[in-house]
Amino acid sequence: MRRKLVVLMAMVLLVLTACGKDSAQEPITLKDQNSKVVTFPQDKPSLFFFITTYT
Repeated sequence: MRRKLVVLMAMVLLVLTACGKDSAQEPITLKDQNSKVVTFPQDKPSLFFFITTYT
């Protein structure tokens, strides 16, 4: 039973990833810790990290 569930979940994951777009159409815009707007261009790969705090 567990093996069937794993196979089913893998198939669902495969279908969901196939339905997605290859890249974003618009640049990603976020705010940094100083409330400045930061834009990530889509023409080249970029890496960014999210660090959250609870205050």
